[in-house]
Amino acid sequence: MQYMDRIVLDQKLETRKKVIIEGPPLEALRFQGGRAGSIITVTDAEGKDFRARVLRLSGERASVLTFETFQSPTESPLEIILLQALPEKERMELIIQKATELGVSAIVPFKSEKSISLEERETKQKKAHRWQKIAIKAVQQSRRARVPKVEPYRSFIESLEFCKEDVLKILLWEKEGEGLKDALKKYSTLHPPFGKAYLMVGPEGGFTEEEVRLAEKKGFIPVKLGQRILRTETATITLIGILQYELGDLG
Repeated sequence: MQYMDRIVLDQKLETRKKVIIEGPPLEALRFQGGRAGSIITVTDAEGKDFRARVLRLSGERASVLTFETFQSPTESPLEIILLQALPEKERMELIIQKATELGVSAIVPFKSEKSISLEERETKQKKAHRWQKIAIKAVQQSRRARVPKVEPYRSFIESLEFCKEDVLKILLWEKEGEGLKDALKKYSTLHPPFGKAYLMVGPEGGFTEEEVRLAEKKGFIPVKLGQRILRTETATITLIGILQYELGDLG
């Protein structure tokens, strides 16, 4: 399915003005679950974000009323792609929700050697079909302009192949990873300013040494978050928060 991840208009907006939305921005509005009465975030031609209320919605157009503008963009300058090994129970839903609130751009669920498979998880209760909806609801709650795409579930190797650019790549490994602060300092001295980052987080049992070596060949830096062993959802949320503080918009 093709869709826009944010509602961007090709005009300058002002508060307390009615605006007609058509074409691709209307498709983005529908994808985000917009309907009459909904509160949405729209971006104008100058890149400014506005809160707006949907007044009317028909088959070909929508009428919205802007009522508030943000002092700064709602989207982080750091594009974060989260690669998450599939956890058991309801933890994936929690990870998607909190990662979205913290500003990730995409989420890639994958199967590692020690993680549960989607097939095993779905036999208990089908949940994967809800993942994108969870991200949309988290966007609405956090007033973000952009909806992160929840990518199709894939294998560990396929998830590595997804990370094609030569950018910051971090893999959480509790055994022999270096400290996150040291890894960021070392990387920043050898590369241009951060604009994008891939974060790979494993299951409760962690990654195997073979998986770590394969990831290193693709440019991933193994790091750890202190000496305590964190649950996968705690590690994911903590890592995203730290990177947004250091490199994104939480500082």
